[in-house]
Amino acid sequence: MLAEDTVITGKRAISRSYAKINLTLDVLSRRENGYHDIKMIMQTVSLFDLVLTDKADSGISISTNLRYLPNNEKNIAYKAADSFFKKSGIKGGVKIMIHKNIPVAAGLAGGSGNCAAVLAAMNLLYNNPFSDRELMDIGAELGADVPYCFDGGTQMAEGIGEILSKLPPIPDAYILLVKPPINVSTGAIYEKIDSAPLEVRPDTDAMIKALENGNINSVAENLCNVMESVTEKMYPIIGGIKKKMIMNGALGAVMSGSGPTVFGIFDSFEKAKKSADSFSLQFRDVFLTRTLN
Repeated sequence: MLAEDTVITGKRAISRSYAKINLTLDVLSRRENGYHDIKMIMQTVSLFDLVLTDKADSGISISTNLRYLPNNEKNIAYKAADSFFKKSGIKGGVKIMIHKNIPVAAGLAGGSGNCAAVLAAMNLLYNNPFSDRELMDIGAELGADVPYCFDGGTQMAEGIGEILSKLPPIPDAYILLVKPPINVSTGAIYEKIDSAPLEVRPDTDAMIKALENGNINSVAENLCNVMESVTEKMYPIIGGIKKKMIMNGALGAVMSGSGPTVFGIFDSFEKAKKSADSFSLQFRDVFLTRTLN
């Protein structure tokens, strides 16, 4: 659990909130409440936000290194703290400071990871009123990716994201992340996907077999995200980034989440670094990372 990697010093918890990528992402159906049933395989990468959570006497305050991020109840980390106090009945406060490295609205679960980090940190600071499962249930009410962010690694998520199954770890690889200068609304993509013709869907069983065999080439061959076709029609630059990554030596490339970030899998640091340097001439948000398990 995330709490095992959280450092406690006095009344402060220091957490790394890691980004995730989607090796596969399939949208199965829409529920009456508007949520979608999904089936996806997620993977943690080494890009992270730093989250400092300080115990306080009262109130909830949030600050970040990005001026445009909300510092009120619109921030999912604020919602996490508010939900923690309401569900635990604890009278107290918290001061949250987030140094963002993960791009915002990028399909990398940056906000979801922040949410999970705050819940885990507050649980430690306030003497563990919730079990791991209860924390994940609270997180699921705030965002579909939040339960996964507590544990990370290589996992399959089903339902609306709350049903998790551990999978064999992906073989060590270099993951190049490139986010074009656009922000994508997850909600907007989900709305469009209901009427979109999804001609190519992930072969989840093939991806699981590739992981079981430790075959990074087969993992790369089975990368698939049904949201990509919808987002790419709105932003053709996504397809251009994918093609360039493959030309640069990536074993495979695909969009993560609802986008617009594209990631490529490389088996060589030299190829990955050369590709990263090339993309850095065009884009600001370029990150050369490793897989984490």
